[in-house]
Amino acid sequence: MVSRKRVFDLLRTINIASCQCPAHGHRGNFHVTNTAISKDYAFEIKSTTVRYGLGVTKELGQDLVNLGTKNVCVMTDANLVSLKPMKAVLDSLTRNGVNYKVYDRVKVEPTDSSFKDAIAFAKEGQFDGFVAVGGGSVMDTCKAANLYSCDPRAEFLDYVNQPVGKGKPVTVPLNPLIAIPTTSGTGSETTGLSIFDFEEIRAKTGISHGSLRPTLALIDPLHTLSVPRNVAIFSGFDVFCHALESFTAIPYTERGPAPENPKLRPVYQGSNPISDVWARFCLQTLRKYFSRSVHNPDDIEARSSMHLAATMAGVGIGNAGVHLCHGLAYPIAGNVKDYIPDDYGTDPIIPHGLAVSITAPAVFRFTGNSDPDKHLEAAQLLGEDIAAKKRSDAGNVLAEVILKYMDLLGIENGLDALGYTADDIPALVKGALPQHRLLQLTPVPQSEEDLSKLLENSLTIY
Repeated sequence: MVSRKRVFDLLRTINIASCQCPAHGHRGNFHVTNTAISKDYAFEIKSTTVRYGLGVTKELGQDLVNLGTKNVCVMTDANLVSLKPMKAVLDSLTRNGVNYKVYDRVKVEPTDSSFKDAIAFAKEGQFDGFVAVGGGSVMDTCKAANLYSCDPRAEFLDYVNQPVGKGKPVTVPLNPLIAIPTTSGTGSETTGLSIFDFEEIRAKTGISHGSLRPTLALIDPLHTLSVPRNVAIFSGFDVFCHALESFTAIPYTERGPAPENPKLRPVYQGSNPISDVWARFCLQTLRKYFSRSVHNPDDIEARSSMHLAATMAGVGIGNAGVHLCHGLAYPIAGNVKDYIPDDYGTDPIIPHGLAVSITAPAVFRFTGNSDPDKHLEAAQLLGEDIAAKKRSDAGNVLAEVILKYMDLLGIENGLDALGYTADDIPALVKGALPQHRLLQLTPVPQSEEDLSKLLENSLTIY
């Protein structure tokens, strides 16, 4: 039997599609009372302007001149400040007579404290333009510095997502921000998200508003040739989870409530036909180029393709959103003990791409029944033959494909290898619970017990 909800959806569709002129105004003009009317009925796609090409960084100075900027803040981190990407940036600024100051104290996996340091620098400099050169940490820090320098009276928690902060909408105009990603993972160059570790609760949270989107993203694959092996692996798995989570997120028509004003529609809206296009593109790219880009760092085709996939995944998640892998990842990264991966310095850190992927097999086993066809399609796009697979096994099928990629690229054997034990699970669950916008986009409702079980199932994964 057709469900009551499907009947209501069909009647509403007929009503919307029917001619509303006086001669035919009665046709299909059904008036249906349904509690589901509070759910959203529309989605929208917004994105940063993207310019892609080998060597495109040389155009940066001209872009800033075209934007009318007079005093520019260039943000990067201590690792990048002396490398080729920054040299290309500063050469372009100098050649075009752009006045600038460099802030190179961005913290990899930033915290509220590191955000506040960057914000203070931006306020003191009274900049009218920003350039972010680096990975997601740099771009997210630069977004926050731009926001709070444009609203100097704001308290830090005013714009931070609820329930940690007040989640106020951004109403002040922001200065132009040009993002130049040097890793292939976060997609932050196209999103209105700025993520950080909130030290008080030892979990990630962030700021989410369309105004934070960079004005322009310069996607220059030349910058990826110097990315170290583990950075390439973990960044690639961030793309991996972005694509899978946005593809399987709750449909936009199931997210609610509908906004009273379209400007209040959230950045994360749920899966939709356009974000699905980007997710499919990314999964196909990962199948062809992920391993190549890691094992052959000079393979410009592979590294260029992964760089573009990261940006396209950013467009997808910047409108559809991500869900449970990211919701669980934030406390996993925030509660790091003594894990120090190669290529990430000497301080304990669980890189974001590692944190999101470590629970992915368990998560997609859990969500498989929500939409078996999409889970099987995702597995197929990643290279699995699904001809003989049952819909009832969709979650397991996708989980096994994910594990093949993780094994091939040397991902650690679960949370246990990252320093966690079963005794840590309650604290990790506590850190995940405030991630409302992510947990609510998960296509299956979850209890605290469910979250505990997912983490328990991720202690070892092979």
